[in-house]
Amino acid sequence: MSENTGTLAAKAAELDAADELAGRRGLFTLDDTVYLDGNSLGALPRHLPGRLHDVITREWGELRIRSWDESGWWTAPERIGDRIAPLVGAAAGQLVVGDSTSVNVFKAVVAATRLAPGGRDEILVDATTFPTDGYLAQSAARLTGHRIVAVAPADVPAALGPRTAAVLLNHVDFRTGRLHDLPGLTAAAHRVGAPVVWDLCHSAGALPVGLDEHGVDLAVGCTYKYLNGGPGSPAFLYVAERHQAAFDSPLPGWTSHADPFGMAAEYAPADGAVRGRTGTPDILSMLALEASLDVWDGVRIEAVRAKSLALTDFFLECVEAHVPAGRVESVTPSAHAERGSQVSLRCAEAEPVMRELIARGVVGDLRRPDVLRFGFTPLYVGFADAERAARVLAEVLAEIPAGEPGARDAVRVEA
Repeated sequence: MSENTGTLAAKAAELDAADELAGRRGLFTLDDTVYLDGNSLGALPRHLPGRLHDVITREWGELRIRSWDESGWWTAPERIGDRIAPLVGAAAGQLVVGDSTSVNVFKAVVAATRLAPGGRDEILVDATTFPTDGYLAQSAARLTGHRIVAVAPADVPAALGPRTAAVLLNHVDFRTGRLHDLPGLTAAAHRVGAPVVWDLCHSAGALPVGLDEHGVDLAVGCTYKYLNGGPGSPAFLYVAERHQAAFDSPLPGWTSHADPFGMAAEYAPADGAVRGRTGTPDILSMLALEASLDVWDGVRIEAVRAKSLALTDFFLECVEAHVPAGRVESVTPSAHAERGSQVSLRCAEAEPVMRELIARGVVGDLRRPDVLRFGFTPLYVGFADAERAARVLAEVLAEIPAGEPGARDAVRVEA
């Protein structure tokens, strides 16, 4: 063991011993793998299989249709939304859970254009956005007669104007982990009278968001990353209370009707965030998500953020100590105010490197062509994990010559 390795391992042990969130790791089903891909798919909470067994065998198997009332299935979208709300800085009654992030992005963007003053014809979209957000914004623009203006988040204030009908932005860039200025960009859009839709997929459950505090209009987010809801678990839609009466969804399904069981031919929207619902709730995944949120009981999101920054700082310190100079370059900002809960390293040999890291028990993911992405989920990732990941990365790079081409079919990943 080198002097650097011993010193960093000792430091990791000290940091883990002082970690107020360390006990949360035991709430998850984990092995000795260093799992740094919770920004794609969160780990399984240990108690979740038992809860799902009860849902399937008793609520569905025995109570059957009665569970819509007796087990609370019908009200689950709002009930679970209220449990997520504190994690994103929202008061109760403003989040509804259901559908995918993509579907909710479409709802929110179209609804935002309908909230904007008349005569506006531009939708500003984050030029670095996750692709599906861009695809859906383009579809929303075709539907509503607007045009898309793609702009880097930092350039949004200069691009705003009297033609801006709505703005769609990502809170954290999925490639680089850059945290964008939600308060400042929201305020800039409001100065020209434009509502903003924020995509929180890479920030919900990783850091304070402050939706109410910063006057956000609409927001969407997935629940299978830092919220650990399971693969494809339903997303959430935030509609600020001040907009709920005017919120006009382009997908007005029967469950958002003021009297859903009246089966009226004409649509009349329900009050509140309920009008963000569309079809029948996906109960199995919905209730799995609800159970997964139990791991957050008693957790302060500020403590999560503090550990996230400490973890990513320490990982970067270990990378600098272990990895030969010139083999990787961090594309994640060093400034805490600009960093989410991941570290992305540019590496020319990224594909074979990530493939080998996974084979050696360090699971991150890849953003082609050359970005190694490591997500740090503070509820179950520790400082010893960060040190081991950097050390194994150095070992792998020592065995893969610089300039070695990667196979194009290396690693399939989620967002």
